[in-house]
Amino acid sequence: MSAQPNLVALATIARREVVRILRIWTQTLIPPAITMTLYFLIFGGLIGSRVGRMGGMDYMQFIVPGLVMMSVIQNSYGNISSSFFGAKFGRHVEELLVSPMPNWVILTGYVAGAVLRGLMVGAIVLCIAMLFTRVHVPHPLVTVSAVLLGATIFSLAGFINAIYAKKFDDVAIVPTFILTPLTYLGGVFYSISLLPAWAQAATHANPIFYMVNAFRYGLLGQSDVPLAVAFALMLGFVAALSTLALWLLNRGVGLRS
Repeated sequence: MSAQPNLVALATIARREVVRILRIWTQTLIPPAITMTLYFLIFGGLIGSRVGRMGGMDYMQFIVPGLVMMSVIQNSYGNISSSFFGAKFGRHVEELLVSPMPNWVILTGYVAGAVLRGLMVGAIVLCIAMLFTRVHVPHPLVTVSAVLLGATIFSLAGFINAIYAKKFDDVAIVPTFILTPLTYLGGVFYSISLLPAWAQAATHANPIFYMVNAFRYGLLGQSDVPLAVAFALMLGFVAALSTLALWLLNRGVGLRS
């Protein structure tokens, strides 16, 4: 296929994902907004007033980047894992596989839709945060780059999960037992400086910790890790997960077997 048909195919898959997100907006956009509002009320308002300052700033401000990134990660992952597994379950993924479009177009289309949902939810949560505290963006390029890379990483991870999943329960295992614990232990609600040495070392093995801190630097100008290290790690994850996802598609793992 030439470039033009590939672009048309890519736009078609991405548009279908966007239509799906907007068609069921009461399931894709409203629930995370309600959940994050509760986080701001309970953790930021009630508990935060007793915590005081964290990392040299108001506690409500401190948790904003973490909660935004948490919503982006969860929704990017959940969108693509449920959508692609639904295509497998409904057996219309076979129409994509037998079409002349290359596998990278299929992967990019699904990832684009998931990233867009993550960005939409992240924007909603950021608007909600502005109702509770002042939000400044001293480093807009860092902010956008961090959220895009974070959404892409977990979109790719969700795609891989959907490839291996054989039933709907398999789609929920990773978010429940891996993604949620890593998110809560990724510095969303606390600074790593509060932890003992062994816990700090363990936190540095958590990839979400680097994503949250890169985004926090973009919004607040503060990070517990060097920015270069955080972006190098995120770019490495994008490259590794993209390679793995394409390899699985090319081999037909979970699709043709």
